[in-house]
Amino acid sequence: MIPDYLIYLSLNAGTLLFPLLLSFDRRVHFAKQWRSWLPAIPTTALIFILWDIWKTRQGVWQFNPRYVVGWYLDVLPLEEVLFFFAIPYSCLFIYACVKEYFPRARLMAPKNFWWVLSIGAMAGAIYFHDKLYTGINLAYAGALFFLSGFFDRKLGYLPLAYALHLGPFFLVNGVLTALPVVLYNDAETLGWRLGTIPVEDTLYSLNLLLTNILIFERKTSVQSENCNK
Repeated sequence: MIPDYLIYLSLNAGTLLFPLLLSFDRRVHFAKQWRSWLPAIPTTALIFILWDIWKTRQGVWQFNPRYVVGWYLDVLPLEEVLFFFAIPYSCLFIYACVKEYFPRARLMAPKNFWWVLSIGAMAGAIYFHDKLYTGINLAYAGALFFLSGFFDRKLGYLPLAYALHLGPFFLVNGVLTALPVVLYNDAETLGWRLGTIPVEDTLYSLNLLLTNILIFERKTSVQSENCNK
């Protein structure tokens, strides 16, 4: 039986375990792609850690001290900080596997698809401006979708990677919200839940995944261009 104060830490470790062990797979060679994922993960982590500190201070959510070891970076428990390293590594590993093992799963977005999504997300952010978690998630997604318009040919594997990541997402986030390790302020959300998970978390997870992928693909493109020179 895992002590309560180690539950969140154990979830992070469990999420990271299998991707780490499989990172030396001879076909995917994910460990060897470190020049792409190493810049992506800490850059994205910094963005989301600062975002999380702000949201915690604004009362969007709080962390149950029963399920954390008690070490904090400002208002964030250590486990929440580690979350932004463990989860992106695992998600980028899934993304790399999709590219290698399912090459035909690549989808080509229609022209201007990402920019239409961007406009829709920004409109939603304005409409739900009084719901802080909902509005900020939509605004951030809108900015990401706008940037994605310049990478559309490289994001064809995103839909399958996102779909596959939902399995671990519901498992980990289900535990975090069911115990609960993270307590949400329903005044700052739509109040719609998938079981115990706020529906906004699915967009939050997409934002986290897509931020990492955009940096990952940009670094991969730069390396490819340098090799071809």
